[in-house]
Amino acid sequence: MGRRWLITGCSSGLGHALAAAAAGAGHELVVTARKTADLEELAAAWPGRIVPVPLELRDAGSCEEAVRTAVDRLGGVDILVNNAAVGLFGAVEEVSDAELRDQLETLVVGPWRLTRLVLPLMRAQGHGHVVNVSSVAGRMAFPGLAAYIAGKHALEGMSQALAAEAAPHNIRVTVLEPGMFATRYGTSMAEARHRVPAYDVTNREMLEGARGLADHPETGRPEDFAARVLDIVDAGPSAPVRIPVGDDAYGYLDVAEEASRAELAAARTLVQGPPPVA
Repeated sequence: MGRRWLITGCSSGLGHALAAAAAGAGHELVVTARKTADLEELAAAWPGRIVPVPLELRDAGSCEEAVRTAVDRLGGVDILVNNAAVGLFGAVEEVSDAELRDQLETLVVGPWRLTRLVLPLMRAQGHGHVVNVSSVAGRMAFPGLAAYIAGKHALEGMSQALAAEAAPHNIRVTVLEPGMFATRYGTSMAEARHRVPAYDVTNREMLEGARGLADHPETGRPEDFAARVLDIVDAGPSAPVRIPVGDDAYGYLDVAEEASRAELAAARTLVQGPPPVA
């Protein structure tokens, strides 16, 4: 049975692939991007199933209009996918207040706002699913990406709290944590305007790696991501809240979990002293 989707960030990459896959599976969608011209191909490929809508996540009125359109055209929202994102590269010392606010408006405030707008609809209809697209960066950190990582960590924290709040209302919450996929993330990533050369040795290699992400031999295809998401949506409420997507994502997070356990053990020893000798 087809569901009614609202997906942000559909001009390219993961959002574009997911919209095409969901439409192909028989669902109806409101798809968004800053410019509707970037959505013409999708709308033409799936007439009657895809409704293109302009959306500026940082603008409350634009978010309200997108949800209103979903209600008017589709009759409601069964699945909200907060996918839209943009990266900002810069060391903590390099990122200004304005740049940080702009990054968090897109990665946290906008998704939070859209979620707040659809929750009353989902509660009234007795079901719903909020899907927040995070990243492996939502559980680990990389130099030069502090603002982006702060946003993804915040999105994951919000999602975990929401999952507990929404479960009694038959509303499911999923956090997707993609690894490397061939998207425009690296090439479209902005750089902090203020530069401190002292961080070049630490951070420039990371920037070059991000710029070449789409050409990396282990980079996944957005179509594969979309197929996995459709499976996850169909999995039901027993599925975990946080789900890595992509084989490399599990490799990254295995390393991160091991490092976290080692850090916890070191902290315990520092604060409580070494464990007693048997």
